[in-house]
Amino acid sequence: MSYLALQTGAFASPGSAELFLLARVLFGGVLAFMGLNHFTNLGDMAGYAGMKGVPAPRSAVAFTGGLLVLGGLSVVAGAYVVLGTGAIALFLLASAVGMHDFWAVEDPQQQQTEMTQFLKNVTLAGAAVGLLALGGVAWPYSVGVGLF
Repeated sequence: MSYLALQTGAFASPGSAELFLLARVLFGGVLAFMGLNHFTNLGDMAGYAGMKGVPAPRSAVAFTGGLLVLGGLSVVAGAYVVLGTGAIALFLLASAVGMHDFWAVEDPQQQQTEMTQFLKNVTLAGAAVGLLALGGVAWPYSVGVGLF
């Protein structure tokens, strides 16, 4: 099967467009909610980021909250998906390594918590990369605007 045939038939199966929309709403909606959480818990999250050595932790938490909200909404709406999913993937991978370094934590309970957060971020980054791979394909039920 050629690459072009694969691309044009990406959503040809019955129900695949609707399932893809559901996946976008679940994935993007959760990310947008996580971003809103950055703002509603700004003080606590900035304190944690500061403890982890993040410079200007309050600004960093606000910036990443905005990135998650905008990235999540871009996935839900199907607008600027290459920028949105790429930014989400980079943030999640950087956050996994920089913020959830379970290998450097001595307390077993805290180590488990950090490992869970690390694995969550890596898993979500994998989903973002998967969506990024579909960035050049017209997404059904989407706004359909973007740079590419």
